[in-house]
Amino acid sequence: MADERTRYFRRLGRLRRSARRWSVLAGGLGGAAAVLTPYAGLGLPDAAWAAGAGGAVALAAWRWIDLRALTARPAPPPLDPAEAAARSRARLVAAVERLPVGPGVLAEVRRMRSRVALRGTSAAEPFARLDRAALTFAGMTTRLTGLAEPAVSEAAAADRSLRDLAARVASVERALRLAPPDARAPLAEAHAALSAQLESGVAAYERLVVAAAGYVAENARPGTEHPAAARLTEATDLLHGVASALAELRGVGNLSTTTR
Repeated sequence: MADERTRYFRRLGRLRRSARRWSVLAGGLGGAAAVLTPYAGLGLPDAAWAAGAGGAVALAAWRWIDLRALTARPAPPPLDPAEAAARSRARLVAAVERLPVGPGVLAEVRRMRSRVALRGTSAAEPFARLDRAALTFAGMTTRLTGLAEPAVSEAAAADRSLRDLAARVASVERALRLAPPDARAPLAEAHAALSAQLESGVAAYERLVVAAAGYVAENARPGTEHPAAARLTEATDLLHGVASALAELRGVGNLSTTTR
């Protein structure tokens, strides 16, 4: 989608071209009517020439009026490059999300971008663990129903909070590398505290994922044999019985043939 300034100049160009076309057509039809009417005398064709010329003149006049009104308005200011890039990126993201695999692709791209942003910092390893745990948990969310359903929203909130905390740890660590010696002690203390919070938070998230896997396993494990396995066993026994009966019938048939 074009911005306001681009749409303004596109409409200006269309009106200018339309006004010129209708002006040329009005001049041609008016000249033809002026020449042919006295030459052939007044009649029905002359009325058609005159009507066409009059309509072309009126449309040309309206187009020039619209063009003058549009040029009287100031053109919209040019779009800021950063805003234009943001709009283009938003349109690209919206187009990709409409594809069947679009959301998954976008999620993977965002994950990779976050990992690259934390590369070389102490937050990279806890963030990678969090990412793996989040992917594992995402595969179980549809099975966490009933009493375990509130854990899904809690895990999503914790995931967002821990990712933000990892970004803060990386920011403080980069600032610590640039800080003068007299300012490093407070930053180092803050970095150690944030790193400890990140480590404990990621460990708690991993324990949540393990607990969710245990819930899914226990919820899916029946007290007796699985119904599908029981049906397969019954079908196997039935086929064995049919095969034995056919073998016995074939033996009886061969014996009667030999007796004859």
